[in-house]
Amino acid sequence: MPNVTIFLPAEVMPSDSTLASLTDRCTELCTDILQAALENVHVIDVPVRHGRGHPAFVDIRYRLGLSRTPAVMQRFMSELDTAIQAATTSTARIRCFGYAADHICARN
Repeated sequence: MPNVTIFLPAEVMPSDSTLASLTDRCTELCTDILQAALENVHVIDVPVRHGRGHPAFVDIRYRLGLSRTPAVMQRFMSELDTAIQAATTSTARIRCFGYAADHICARN
């Protein structure tokens, strides 16, 4: 963790090179701001059929920690929002969900 899933309308999905740059930026934000180990960062881009609401949606799942204060998470979301707007020209709805380590069961 963290897991960053970015849902974007399929018809306006950015180019592969733009998505690669966005993935790199998301990874930097996770390792720098959230202090995540690189091997624990997952970024996934999902093309979707847009129904209603913001055209882009981002779901972040992360392990709670003392360094991941509300102020840190606000900074993370702000910089992530900037990166997504630069890559897609869309304003994304961003939602973060923190989980205590003893409530996470994981494999691989």
